[in-house]
Amino acid sequence: MSEIQKSQKEVKKNLHEGHRDRVRQKFLNIGFENMQDHEILEMMLFYAVPRKDTNDTAHILLNNLGTLMDVFESPIESLQNCGLSWSAAVYIKMITAFCGRYYNDKLKNETVTINEENIQDRLFPKFIGANDHERVVLLLVDTYGRELYSGIISEGSVSASGIYTRKILELSVKYHAAGAILAHNHPSGIPIPSSEDILVTKELKKALQPINVRLLDHVIFSQSDSFSMASVSDFDEIFYQK
Repeated sequence: MSEIQKSQKEVKKNLHEGHRDRVRQKFLNIGFENMQDHEILEMMLFYAVPRKDTNDTAHILLNNLGTLMDVFESPIESLQNCGLSWSAAVYIKMITAFCGRYYNDKLKNETVTINEENIQDRLFPKFIGANDHERVVLLLVDTYGRELYSGIISEGSVSASGIYTRKILELSVKYHAAGAILAHNHPSGIPIPSSEDILVTKELKKALQPINVRLLDHVIFSQSDSFSMASVSDFDEIFYQK
């Protein structure tokens, strides 16, 4: 390599490193809320793609997959098809999982009274990162509606009710719960309860009655919406009749 080529390579390297520092400083100055999607994605890829222009990669990902949310919730194979290495694709998936863990840990440190206004916001973080499979979540409260327990009790299908019903009963007794709220997600569909969802809800209500725990709601989530069965009069016989 000639001295001119070496010099050009060094200049290019310095410009590349300077650009990354400028993007980082922009984040520190104005935050993600004031940055464009491709800038956010470009910056996050700095830490997974050390020697490449991640601006182009960010544009390719967004152009092919959709929004920033779509990128972070895409399967690893889709990310690789857009030019990411396997390790970089895993890094993207780690960010989504970390966000879910962060919010869940934050919620654990708050004493909250659960009501109709906040129940869905309280449960939603539990489903971050579960866009490709069903997840079942349990929320337990005392007689005043204060949260006692909130956690993932099953990864898989809500139809496998026998697997987690015993766990729900055990946790309800352990935490001396007065009320229980069940939640699960429909990863690739609308959050409307299926006939199987309704049957599972009825069976859980019956299972909880002997230990004097009231089933307060069954909330179903999709990627962008949610449905509270207790808020619909069609299900009053499950939630409001003794």
